[in-house]
Amino acid sequence: MAENNFTQVTFFILSGFSNHPELHVSLFLIFLFIYLFTVLGNLGLIVLIRMDPQLHTPMYFFLSLLAFIDIFYSSTITPKALVNFQSSHKTISFAGCFVQMYLFVSLASSECILLGSMAYDRYVAICNPLLYSVVMSQRMCHWLAVITFAIAFTNSITPTCVISSLHYCGSNINHFFCDTTALMSLACVDSFSTDIMVFVLAGCTIIFPFLIITVTYIAIISAILRIQSAAGRKKAFSTCASHLMGVTIFYGSLTFTYLQPDNSLSLTQAQVASVFYTIVIPMLNPLIYSLRNKDVKNAFFRVMHRKIFSMKNLQKL
Repeated sequence: MAENNFTQVTFFILSGFSNHPELHVSLFLIFLFIYLFTVLGNLGLIVLIRMDPQLHTPMYFFLSLLAFIDIFYSSTITPKALVNFQSSHKTISFAGCFVQMYLFVSLASSECILLGSMAYDRYVAICNPLLYSVVMSQRMCHWLAVITFAIAFTNSITPTCVISSLHYCGSNINHFFCDTTALMSLACVDSFSTDIMVFVLAGCTIIFPFLIITVTYIAIISAILRIQSAAGRKKAFSTCASHLMGVTIFYGSLTFTYLQPDNSLSLTQAQVASVFYTIVIPMLNPLIYSLRNKDVKNAFFRVMHRKIFSMKNLQKL
């Protein structure tokens, strides 16, 4: 019977926040501000790291990769949401929906794995400082970057292909982007095997990096507690405080959204939680990793001083 009830879906309707049309203008302005701040903030961080030689270290190499991911992570979702806030149709093509889902899953997975690589970098820096330059060589950093994107973008192919091949009973997605759970809820057939497959792949790209982060931070905290001086402990902890804060916010929002019992969240609550980890966190990352980071602030002033000095020399000529 389920096989006979489905229709060939050629497009989907992203009806997220459609229950509150009076908020569309306000949401459009908020989303636009956040998106512009995200792109400019992360792009500025990348340029600053590239321009200042003192930031050419493994820690800031990974940070520039995180900024790169956040730009495209936000760009996968926000522009379409902005268009839908100003449109009465709110449609997305079948192919466009699954391209968005693939990029979203791939980039989110990339961020999870990259956070694990950053935790390993901090572990080596604090627990084995004498071997840091040898272990975290430029070659090692490049290999970790390649592995991060290779695993994330390869693992995302299978769930995208499987979910896109399901039979759908409707086209109305109760979300503002093509999320996996929202799409699978529209399937006419039993998606239990698909749920298991998605969970296993999520374990490889989300849970496994989290376990690495947990183990490395247990070792890091143990090493910090063994430092005799309070100043030494504070300096050691400051090198990983920003990363720990970023991990807590990112994984906390994912857990709140996807590991809740069925029907424990209302539709509006689920959408608000999704806004946080898809749109707000990419904006927060440049702030988290720069406002409390003396190296980044000093690099900014050095670059600005060089630019001002160069402009004065040009004026004299």
